[in-house]
Amino acid sequence: MPVVVVESPAKAKTINKYLGSDYTVLASYGHIRDLPAKNGSVDPDDDFHMIWEVASDSKKHIKAIVDALKIDPNLILATDPDREGEAISWHLEQELNNKRGLKIQSAERVVFNAITKSAVTEAMKNPRKVDAPLVEAYLARRALDYLVGFNLSPVLWRKLPGAKSAGRVQSVCLRLIVEREMEIEAFRPQEFWTVKAILKNARGQTYEARLMTLGGDKIEKFTINDATKAEMAVAAVTSRDLTVSSVEAKPATRNPSPPFMTSTLQQEASRKFGMGAKHCMSVAQRLYEAGLITYMRTDGIDMAPEAVTGARDAIAAKFGQDYVPSEPRIYKNKAKNAQEAHECVRPTDMMVSVEDAKIADADQRKLYDLIWKRTLASQMAAARLERTTVDVASADKQVGLRATGQVMMFDGFLRVYEEGRDDTPDEDDKRLPQIEQGEKALKDSVDSDQHFTQPPPRYTEATLVKRMEELGIGRPSTYASIVTTIQDRGYVEKDRNRLIPQDKGRLVTAFLSNYFHRYIEYDFTADLENQLDAVSAGDADYKKVLERFWRDFSAAIAETADLRIGEVLDKINEVLEPHLFPPTEDGTDPRLCPNCGAGRLSMRTARSGGAFIGCSNYPECRYTRPFGPPDPEAEASAIPPDGKLLGEDQGDEIRIFKGRFGPYAQRGPITEDNNKPPRQSIPAAWEPESVTLEQAVRLLALPRLIGEHPEDKVNVWANIGRYGPYIKHAETTSHKGGTNANLEEIEDVWTVGMNRAVQLLAEKVASRGGRGKAATPIRELGDHPEAGGAINIYDGKYGAYVKWEKINATIPDTVDPADLTVAQAVDLIDERAAKAGKKKPSAKKAAPKKKAPAKKTAAKKAPAKKATKTDDGDVIE
Repeated sequence: MPVVVVESPAKAKTINKYLGSDYTVLASYGHIRDLPAKNGSVDPDDDFHMIWEVASDSKKHIKAIVDALKIDPNLILATDPDREGEAISWHLEQELNNKRGLKIQSAERVVFNAITKSAVTEAMKNPRKVDAPLVEAYLARRALDYLVGFNLSPVLWRKLPGAKSAGRVQSVCLRLIVEREMEIEAFRPQEFWTVKAILKNARGQTYEARLMTLGGDKIEKFTINDATKAEMAVAAVTSRDLTVSSVEAKPATRNPSPPFMTSTLQQEASRKFGMGAKHCMSVAQRLYEAGLITYMRTDGIDMAPEAVTGARDAIAAKFGQDYVPSEPRIYKNKAKNAQEAHECVRPTDMMVSVEDAKIADADQRKLYDLIWKRTLASQMAAARLERTTVDVASADKQVGLRATGQVMMFDGFLRVYEEGRDDTPDEDDKRLPQIEQGEKALKDSVDSDQHFTQPPPRYTEATLVKRMEELGIGRPSTYASIVTTIQDRGYVEKDRNRLIPQDKGRLVTAFLSNYFHRYIEYDFTADLENQLDAVSAGDADYKKVLERFWRDFSAAIAETADLRIGEVLDKINEVLEPHLFPPTEDGTDPRLCPNCGAGRLSMRTARSGGAFIGCSNYPECRYTRPFGPPDPEAEASAIPPDGKLLGEDQGDEIRIFKGRFGPYAQRGPITEDNNKPPRQSIPAAWEPESVTLEQAVRLLALPRLIGEHPEDKVNVWANIGRYGPYIKHAETTSHKGGTNANLEEIEDVWTVGMNRAVQLLAEKVASRGGRGKAATPIRELGDHPEAGGAINIYDGKYGAYVKWEKINATIPDTVDPADLTVAQAVDLIDERAAKAGKKKPSAKKAAPKKKAPAKKTAAKKAPAKKATKTDDGDVIE
């Protein structure tokens, strides 16, 4: 049976169903080899020789393939029909050919765009060899990514503390997000007003019209830019009689969007379902492996002729012949690059709706339904509309208003699907009442509305992918991973589906923009993608591409060798100055420290990798503020470097400080006599800036002694710790032993009584099977005959055991603990000590003079046990 290898077990299961018992279908579980993350994996000095390493998880999968090939040496590589799929096939063929004792008789490559019986069967009839140019494009891309990441990332680590990595495409993508954020911060809103009137026709029906001309001139967006002008405009309309000067109705059509390719699928899944790019691709992958859709990583929007026919048949069957256009719709790809221009993403069977597909997973159902509807809509008839424009004017032509509306004459493709939008549509689709030219337009009301221009929106994953596609950055197989990587690195965070650059992301972008500007230029990155496309088409030598890139890039790396961190920070300060230190309203120096009045503010980096603004007079002046533009409101309530004075208690100043490990309250100043004044951390649930004197005093009085435990007379305390409020059963709060139990609320620290504390402690001990409670021996055998110290028998989780000092020895099942003698116990202890590599107690007897320290140790332990009798007469250690 020939051995067919695919990437995933799900795909293997589906294909095996079509091929039957004549083939052995196995999965490689993705890539089996990669470049190890160490120096020399790509050697530019050795003609870009690449060292590959088999992943440890892949070895067992390779062994399964090797074992199968020993039975039948015919190999069929059926990985995905793109660059990554071709690379996996190449890696498999290379690795298997290097296996000793394995002779492959034939190795063939088959590709199919959909996992259906007909597609798989047809592919098996048309095998080929691994596509060398496509593999070379993969090798070039992988080498470039390694050379950039492995050489540029260390530069970042050395010159910009806290930066994690840089990548050939991820850094360009990050630049897009950072620059958009800076546009938003630099944006200054402009005021404008609109005037609208609610008018009545001859039959008393109302409609809305917007002021378009005033004083005979057309109104532009900012013509009416304040309330005074708006009031004058309203008065001009109100004071005049209005007449309908024209009514024009025009037919219009709306055509459907083309079927999905990777980027548009990710965009629409984000708009309609809030799916991230990575999640969308994961769901689509499962649909593809189940044979429900075609391959989901593609730049193409064309559809196979048989699929077009299938779509038209499905439209006619489900919606009627009126919804089928006279000619099939033909779509041509308009992207800058179509390196992976397979067929569009579509259902494999157009007749199968989401109800017919019987998909269990909710996300798969939603995504399949979206793909099915979009595909059918792309081959449906256009929607037909009638758009009406009504112009209303005063007799002196000083005032002109316009009302627009539309009526749907035939819904066409809109019956199935309407594409989502990233912006707010300006199209007015309200239906107008019947209005006749020349009739009076009676005024019901005239109002003005104030507006402000809005900054450009932050990118969503969908709009970011769209922008990357427009610029020719990345490819269908990389969009999701790029967007995910910059979030995983902490450079970008997603908030309500919007991508917001973090401090680290801004710093990395500023650094790269100054020292590696060429390599994060959009055109440079897109041009490099074009060169890689030329390699995949067989029109360029991939090693020549690598040589040209490495010559300039290695020189740029060398130029940064002597850069000092101080120089880098100075440069970034200079670049980000308009953002970090914008001009002040009173004209004072925006970089003058507001705390000491002498130091200069500049950007600094913390050990944690974050950035902040600090004073040049540090450590004399400890002023800091968050990285970014100044926020006067936040600074007004912020805690200053020398602490926020809350007031006095018992003659001591009570202040709030921000420390290395978080905010804390402090009683009194640090002096020569008292370098450690009382301090208490502020609970995470409290806003440090809002803490009152009363709250701080209560915090500083902690820990609070609740009293003595009624059973053993040991103290019970209430306190606030690293993980929140808790009670502790121990002599002192600094005691490492004892039992801790959590409290639900911060306020419980000051209100919990002994009864509740005893209950919580008992529940805690019970929840962990008695751990934390001192064990009581079930039998006491007396002191060790040679070394001294008590030998006792205890009942443990796994049966009875004998204990002496720190040695526990299990009592065999054949011996009843009640009958165990001291001599037998000593033998068990000696045997256990030997296994643990400890000296036998008997060895101490040979040197009587050295017994004293041993006894001394035992004597030290006695107070720690502090045996206490309960009312029942039991002894608790």
